[in-house]
Amino acid sequence: MKGLLLRLSALDPDAATAVRVIAHYEALLAGGAVDPPALVRSTAGLAECPAGLESADGRTVRFGPDGITLPGGPARVSGSADLGAAGRVWLERPGGPGPLDELVLEWMALAARMADGAPVRTTAPHVADPALVELVLSVREAVADRARALRLLGLAPELPLRVVALAGGGGADAGVQAVALIGRGTGWGTVRLAALGQLGVALIQRRGGGASPAGELRAVVGERAREQSGTGGPASGVRVGVGGAVDPLDAEASWGQARLALRFAVAGDPVEAVVDHDALGPVALLGAIPAGALSAQPDLRALHGLAGRDGGPLVLAALAAFCRTGSLRQAATELHLHHSSVAARLAHVEDALGWRLRDPQDRFRAQLALYAMRLADPL
Repeated sequence: MKGLLLRLSALDPDAATAVRVIAHYEALLAGGAVDPPALVRSTAGLAECPAGLESADGRTVRFGPDGITLPGGPARVSGSADLGAAGRVWLERPGGPGPLDELVLEWMALAARMADGAPVRTTAPHVADPALVELVLSVREAVADRARALRLLGLAPELPLRVVALAGGGGADAGVQAVALIGRGTGWGTVRLAALGQLGVALIQRRGGGASPAGELRAVVGERAREQSGTGGPASGVRVGVGGAVDPLDAEASWGQARLALRFAVAGDPVEAVVDHDALGPVALLGAIPAGALSAQPDLRALHGLAGRDGGPLVLAALAAFCRTGSLRQAATELHLHHSSVAARLAHVEDALGWRLRDPQDRFRAQLALYAMRLADPL
């Protein structure tokens, strides 16, 4: 840690300070919950300004940066964090909040909740300020501004970053969907969540190479779908696109990949609902074709006609499963159907479109038409 701080100090003093803030509280919490006076005194010394804590019963603890107790309530609050029923914490910095006060207050609040005895998951996903997330994802903003936003979000500048885009189903709020989905996973690493427009966004950093979270996402999508089976719950409409691992300052590239992958995703089967851009390979190049040109393609028009008939969506689901697995029995297993039912649906496709799906060329043609159908539809 000391070596990292020295290198960061030479490159960016604010980045070094952010690491010191995190290291300070991790060391403070290493032995478990810390009592409120010790927490406030420690924070005041770290922030170099008065700090305070008000507990649920109205009792107030305040310390100055010199470690001396301050009487009464705060004279001027420059920034605060609500602890809900447990009270609140704050800083009293003259002249307005400092550049890393949000990070200090976030960690102070976490420690205060532990001191209050409230259950805290230190590895839980964190709902972030959408403005900061949008700043990280914007290529139009200056590098210095994006770097500062990353620091304020508590993201490490030296670790690869992946962006995940999520579309909620059934009119559900995408940001809430993102929290619900990723909150069920384990071992995500550092996560920051926000809602941008109609999409939920997750910024994910994982040590050890930044492995894709697509597998874990499919598991939690499947879990929710099983829980809500037959209830019409929103899990049936969830779609997820996973971007590639990039340098944090190039997050916009991963964001673009995540949105493209989302266009390939189809709600329902977790395998189809979560698409990893890295796994698409050259298929991702289809995303460069204008939606109008895709819609005009004869195979795509034929698929749309098939989808509009009675039972059409079920027929297309069977076609997608067969194209993906190349096996009638594996497709039946994925769809929880008898293989004869899947065979009947595939025969319907062959009769309607003139394809022979056992022929690799026709099966490849069908898969491309399915991809085109997804890409031609709006998000």
